[in-house]
Order: sequence, then C-alpha cells, then structure tokens
Amino acid sequence: MTVRSTCPYCGVGCGVVIRPDGQGRVTVTGDPDHPANHGRLCSKGSALAETLGLDGRLLVPRIAGKDSDWDSALDLVAQRFQHCIAEHGPDSVAFYVSGQLLTEDYYVANKLMKGFIGSANIDTNSRLCMASSVAGHRRAFGSDTVPGQYEDMELADVVVLVGSNLAWCHPVLYQRLAAAKERRPEMTIIVIDPRQTATCALADLHLQITPGADVALFNQLLVALADRGALDPAFLARVDGFDEALAAARRSADAPTGLTERDLAAFVGLWLGTERVVTVYSQGVNQSQQGTDKVNAILNCHLATGRIGRPGMGPFSVTGQPNAMGGREVGGLANALTCHLDIENAVHRQAVQTFWSAPTMAGQAGLKAVDMFRAVEEGRIKAIWIICTNPAVSMPEAARIRRALAACDFVVVSDCMADTDTTRLADVVFPAATWGEREGSVTNSERCISRQRAFRASPGMARQDWRILAGVAARMGWSHAFSWSSSAEIFAEFAALSGVAARLGSDFDISAHEGISPARYEALAPFVWPATAERQGGRFFGAGQFHTPSGKGRMVPVTPAPAPVTDLPFRLNTGRIRDHWHTMTRTGQSPRLSAHLAEPFLEIHPEDARRRGIEPAALVWVYNTHGRALLRALITDRVRPGEVFAPIHWTGETSAAGRIADLVTARVDPVSGQPDSKAAAVDLQAFKAGWYGFAISARAFRPGSDYWALARAEGGWRAELAGRIPPSDWQAWARALFGCPTATVSAVSDPRRGLVRLAFSEGDRLVAALFVARDPVALSRGHVTAALGSAPDPSFLAGQPGRGAPDAGATVCACFGVGVNTITAAIRAGHGLTVAELGASLRAGTNCGACQPELKALIARHRRVPACQPA
Repeated sequence: MTVRSTCPYCGVGCGVVIRPDGQGRVTVTGDPDHPANHGRLCSKGSALAETLGLDGRLLVPRIAGKDSDWDSALDLVAQRFQHCIAEHGPDSVAFYVSGQLLTEDYYVANKLMKGFIGSANIDTNSRLCMASSVAGHRRAFGSDTVPGQYEDMELADVVVLVGSNLAWCHPVLYQRLAAAKERRPEMTIIVIDPRQTATCALADLHLQITPGADVALFNQLLVALADRGALDPAFLARVDGFDEALAAARRSADAPTGLTERDLAAFVGLWLGTERVVTVYSQGVNQSQQGTDKVNAILNCHLATGRIGRPGMGPFSVTGQPNAMGGREVGGLANALTCHLDIENAVHRQAVQTFWSAPTMAGQAGLKAVDMFRAVEEGRIKAIWIICTNPAVSMPEAARIRRALAACDFVVVSDCMADTDTTRLADVVFPAATWGEREGSVTNSERCISRQRAFRASPGMARQDWRILAGVAARMGWSHAFSWSSSAEIFAEFAALSGVAARLGSDFDISAHEGISPARYEALAPFVWPATAERQGGRFFGAGQFHTPSGKGRMVPVTPAPAPVTDLPFRLNTGRIRDHWHTMTRTGQSPRLSAHLAEPFLEIHPEDARRRGIEPAALVWVYNTHGRALLRALITDRVRPGEVFAPIHWTGETSAAGRIADLVTARVDPVSGQPDSKAAAVDLQAFKAGWYGFAISARAFRPGSDYWALARAEGGWRAELAGRIPPSDWQAWARALFGCPTATVSAVSDPRRGLVRLAFSEGDRLVAALFVARDPVALSRGHVTAALGSAPDPSFLAGQPGRGAPDAGATVCACFGVGVNTITAAIRAGHGLTVAELGASLRAGTNCGACQPELKALIARHRRVPACQPA
C-alpha cells in the first residue's frame, strides 16, 4: 500500500509518500509529484517515520487526572459549557485552537463557537505567527490573499528575504531558491535580518538591520522609488492612498536603520533596476508590536511599482504552521468569519447563519489570544477548550498563562500527548488522533490545498478533533448540524459555503468541490485556490483588481515606532532551530533530530559574554520581570552586542528552565493583536555551577538537578545536567536517578578534579551512565549514547572511541547523521573542498540542504590551500 499525504510541519506543505510494510513500520519519502516540494524533504520531514511511537501518547479520556470514558467526558464538557453560557452568557466560554489542525477540524470548531454558541471567542496560535500578515493583506487588498506562487521566487531576478531564516524554518523553499540561483547565478538574493543566520550563506547582500527598523527601511525605499521615477503610474491608477503613504515615508526619511550608506544604496539600486522582485517575509516581520505596519510598508513598495501578481514579482508571506492558511480560510481567528468573510459585516453574518441554519451568530469580533487569556486570568472566561496547542509554553508571559489556567473554573484540552505543560492544568483531557491517523486537508503558503491521509488506525480511544467537537455539539442540542460521518462531508459543506461567500465578493472560492463525493475526496490531488468552474489557481492582483469596496488597492501610511523604553540592557530575539518543531511533541521522538542541538541555548556576543563573566558552554540565567530561563551559553558573533537569541522549543517536560515564552512580553500590535516575540528586554547572569554532568539511560528518567535538558537517544535517553552543590554520594544519586538499584556499577573518580564516571549494567547490557566534571563535560556524546544496550566495553568510561575507532563528532547533517569530525576529516584529506564534493562522498547536505551553510563554514575553516593558490 502507498499513501500520499502532506508533511505536518511548516507552511511549505510538502507532499510525502508513505509506504507501510504491514508489520507496523513505515517509510516516508518526498512526493516527486507534489507541486510544493517535487520530492524534497527537510530533516524533520525525512525523520517522520521515526516519530510514530506511542511513548507518551494519551490513549483514553481523562477527568480530573483519572482515566474515564468518552460518554462521561463529552457529557461533562457539554454540561459545563452549557452551564457557563446560561449563567454568564456565550462570551464566558472560549476555544483556543491551532494551525496544526486540519481544515475540517478547524471548520467544525469555528461553526460551533460562532454559529451555535454565539460567541467569536475562538482564536488560534496562528495569532502568534501570521496575524500581522492577515491584517496587512486586508488593509492593502481588502482580503487576506497571498498574491503569488512559490515559483515566483525561482523566476525573480531579485529575492528579498525579510525576517526569514528560510534555510532553517522553510528548508525546502530554501533549496528551491538555492537551485534557482545555481541555474541563474545572476539572480541576486538579499537577506534583511539583524542576526547572521544560516540563510545568509546564500545571500549576495546581508543587511544587518537594527531590530525593528523594517518600516524605516521600506519607507526610504518608497521615497527613492518615487524620486527616481520607478513608479508605475498605470498601476497606481488602481491604487488609493499613494500620496498619504509617500508623505508619511518622507517624514521618516531620516529614521535610523543601522545600515551603512553603501548597503542602503545597494539595496535601493537593486530594487530600482530590477522589475522582477519578490519580497519574502516571515516572523521577523510579523512578530512585532508594529508587525502590520511592517507588512504594509513592504506592500506599499510593490503596489507603487505594480510588482505584484505577475510571474517573478510580488510580496510573499511564508507561514509558520502546516495549516495556518486553512485556519484563516475557515475564520479561525477571532476577528474573522469563514471563507474570508467579515464578522463585522451584517450581510456576511446573515449569509453564514442562514447557510448553517444556526440559531445565533456572533455579532462582533471575539477576544484575540493575549486578551483571551487575560480574560481567563480575570475570571471573565469561565471555561476554555484548548485544542492541538500548548499555550502554557508558547504564549507570551507563559508563567502568567499557567497561573491563569490553574485558577480557571473549567479547562478542557484536546491533545495527542498525555503530559504537556498545558494538559497538566486541565480538568478534562481528550485523546486526539494525530498525523497518520486523521483525514482532512491543509493549505500551504501559496494557497495550495492538499490532503492529509490516514495510513494507520488511531491508538487506544483517540479520535479526530472534529469528531470530538461534534460529540460535544450533539450533547448541547445541535446534533442535526454536526452529524457528518466523514471529513469528506465537512469539506463538501465548506466548499459549498465558499460559493456563497464568493457571491458576496470574497476571494476565497473552492466551489468547484461543492458536493464532492467521498471517493473524489479520497483521490483529491493538490490544487491552488480559487477552484471554480471559471478559474483554477493562479495569481492575484496583477490586473489591479482588488477586494476593497472601491475595487482598488490601498497603500497605507506608516511611520516607524520608537524603540521600547527599558532599563534592561539586552534585547531578546526568539525563533526556531533547524531540526525541531514548536514544543517538540513529534520531533522530540527522533534521536537524530536532537543530535544537532540537544539543549536550550542562548546566543550571546563575545563582548557581552566577557563583560558578564560568561564562559563558552557555561550556563546563563536570562531574566526579566515576567520570568527567567537557564540556558547553555553559545558565544558567537552571529548576534551583535546588546542582542541575544534563544530558540522556542523547550518545555517543562524537556528542560528544567528552558521555556523562553516566559520572558516574552505580552505587548501586541494594535491592529493585528500579534505579540512582539522579538523584542523582550532581559538581563543576564552567569550561573555558578558546582558541577556539570552528562547522563544516558535505556529507561526514561527525569532529572531533578538545577539544570537539565532531556532528549531522545538511540536506545534510550540523554541529558545534560548541572547543579550548584554536588551530591554527597554520586553512586546513590545516580541509582535513584536511573531507577537501577541492583545494577552492576563500574566507576572512575578523581575527587581532586571533581571527576566522576559511572556505568550501570544489567546482565550484559549497559543501561545507564553518568559523567560528571567541574567544567562542562567534554566527551564524545555520539560514542557514549551508541553504547546503550550493548555489552559494556572496558574503555567506555574514557568517553571517547578507542585508538583507531572513528568518532563522528557532533551531528551536522541530521538527514544522514553525518558528524563534524567526519566532515572535517574529508575536507582535510582533500575529498570535500566544495559542498558538492562533501555531498558526493558523505551524502551530507544532499537532502534538505539546511546544513549546507554549516558545511560551507567548515570548508572555509579547514581546507588546506596550496602555497601557490590564493585562499
């Protein structure tokens, strides 16, 4: 059997081919026929088959922490929600949902809350990543429409990447772009980012802008376009607001950007001299207190020049989640209505209410994410249902969110995992089906709708989210409107409603699939909307036709915002790393995805580290008034003095104090409601460790030391450890940690140096080991973890391979498990003097290519140049 589906990670929306072997194992490869990836996969997608285990899965409903049954759990949730609505009104309840839901699940949640409960208190974690794009699109275009297609990046002559680490966050798009540049070396790539990221390796020009200066930069570009005759008068005749936008841009012409005159002139010159320009932007733009204005500053430049909606030109928002777009299409945001209709428009509301035969309809926008959880904290929301997301970790000021949920009258969580920071706070937890078990569709960043298909049964009592929602709706008295028997029926209803919306002027129209049969739905191939009898896919706005009341596009006057005033000396930037996704619910199951970066870290400039007494690989407290985190120091010039960076992925389940959102201030964009996740003010303090450790175990364990970070390893688990005061008896401490009271122990110790090394065996199997030192532990982690489950080697406690045995070193290429020592040896031997040569000899960098910037850096550092050749 072969199943075609879609990857569950980022918004690229890669197609995958799944081949179950009938014995419980599967292989996952890229789908060569899918238009998004043409067979490519990133490291995360390549490891999907390694993430299907049932460890940690939630398999039964739970009430008050105890196993229950479906009827009891569904009845309780329906009763408690009905009671809240009767006593306090519909706005006393809320749903917080996720861009990882399938469109059909999202549609049902939106229908239940807005059309039957009668409140718009449904918002999504997409509010944290793409809300500013939505707001900017709606201001400029009259609709939340992405104008272009992925191929525009390949067709452009200049590609501008703004606030987008494409190489790590959207690796397959990065590879498509890299391949296009290889075919056409004359293509110019510009990266605008205050941080030196992996994406910069592809750039012809890196503009290391001052954080937050995007509006100033694009306003200066708009002024230059106007002053040097680069506008498109014919297109501007189809655009309102040009004079006001240009006047506002002139008023901020001297606003600082942090760029040299030379770099600024180069950027402006490339824009002026090139028609086919694509501007790709992502979280570095959106996650800002001025995110919507940043989006409109970019859109203004494209509208003023008519560089939109035609091959190789246009603004392009790349989404972070697999179905952020699908959520936007069904109205998953609190201020939207399904099919891109307007919740503030009475005609739109009436049309949807009539189509649904709904008893009521939300009459105004609901609470956006930050305001929603503030209402939980204040007791205005009495019951909240959280679906497929982990706000106790991901929301800004997350410690405050945890306190609010702990005090809330009634918390429901639907999740596939039993123990998360959020499920631990729930009164009822529903076991949800996850990728590979559920049926539905997703929409990627270029408006391509693809199917996710099940290839295995849901374990235990797990159910798909729409079935759980429909079960509660039926118990609230609305079974007639929630009586679907399949995802195909929901999709058909959604498609029919899109035809109603199109007749009201909406851009979103997939009415060609109205009445789709289950067989056609099962066979549905990827397609780009719109999908109607008259039109199939394509670009928007190239002819100057927009979805505003006047039919014209709108340029929006924007002005740079002043930097936040703070007494704290460091600005914290946050983001993703290459091989992990969100809070690691899935990627954390794969040992090789943790092999590259296995613990939370803080990038800090060498000057700042020196001033604060922070040594390389030591630990550092990062703190402000909202919370604190304890992270490994990564001293690097990738960040500038006064700026630090930390990844978002670690939770209370995987680290002692790695939750970065605890530090993010709940300061939001006034238009979009999106939090500013790139500008928290923090301070740093070196952690005075009395000991450091590295531990491995064949059985799951949870450290209790001051610092710990837990990750999967081949055959078990690994952990980085540290503490202020060492235990008095290391052997007893380790036995308790690993749960092996009768195991045979081998030990090496040197009290003078603070060195302790312990290996625990049961029979002829190594089951656990602990390595302790006064400084960060130096050993071959790959070699040590590979020994789990095997017969103990006499030299194991040396922590290094024996003489003549290879040590691959820290993983660089996660796709093929190629380590830094292997790569360095090939370079020094002259077998890997280019990335292509390394790929040919070691396979490194030949799959997703996200490690290629690291490979280039290693080549530059280690290649031997003959004396007669220039370096």
